[in-house]
Amino acid sequence: MIEIYYIEDDVNIAQVVKEYLEQKNFIVSVFSTIADAKAALRNHIPGIVLVDWNMPDGQGDTLCRWMRSNWKELLIIFLTVRDDTRDIVSGFQNGADDYVVKPFELEVLYSRILALLRRSGNISERYLSCGGISLDQGRMMVFLDEEEINLSKAEYQLLLLLMINKGKTITRERLLEQIWDNNGNYVNNNTLTVTMKRLREKLHQPSCLKTIRSFGYRMEDAV
Repeated sequence: MIEIYYIEDDVNIAQVVKEYLEQKNFIVSVFSTIADAKAALRNHIPGIVLVDWNMPDGQGDTLCRWMRSNWKELLIIFLTVRDDTRDIVSGFQNGADDYVVKPFELEVLYSRILALLRRSGNISERYLSCGGISLDQGRMMVFLDEEEINLSKAEYQLLLLLMINKGKTITRERLLEQIWDNNGNYVNNNTLTVTMKRLREKLHQPSCLKTIRSFGYRMEDAV
């Protein structure tokens, strides 16, 4: 099932849209502020984001620009009031893929979502996020908040394996096997320890990267 993040401060509108889209087999999370939406996006990337233009803590174009700077392929639809051409132009300039004019028919919004997904697929599978760390599998790039982090091949593969399995503990044996042994490089446990140490240093000691003593490692979102 494809996830949708809906940034909307009107509780009534948000509930109606959420219920409708969930009937269409989407998973919908609603955020009433831009700050809450940013916090959620730092930990997980949905398939598509719906952005209301006027929010209590900022404008939708600012959020669009921030999302686009971090996740270039993320699908974004912004919702704006009727005939507000300036909002429409600003939305596209700041990275939105489409727009829907308020008030809108739910069927119209649904059709726009389907059209974007048909063209682009489920973009969320390309991006992995946890605790402010974002990994773009398509470009093989890693970001901490908005800062690009340069990793070695082994460091990148280690982070990728842990983020793909977020929430699960991965044993040291499995990490050694999949990152080094599968490539014909037979190394000892100390190589993994050193690589993990360097990865942690480059990511500024992230709290979401856990050591499971005498067993392995796990990536997990903050509670």
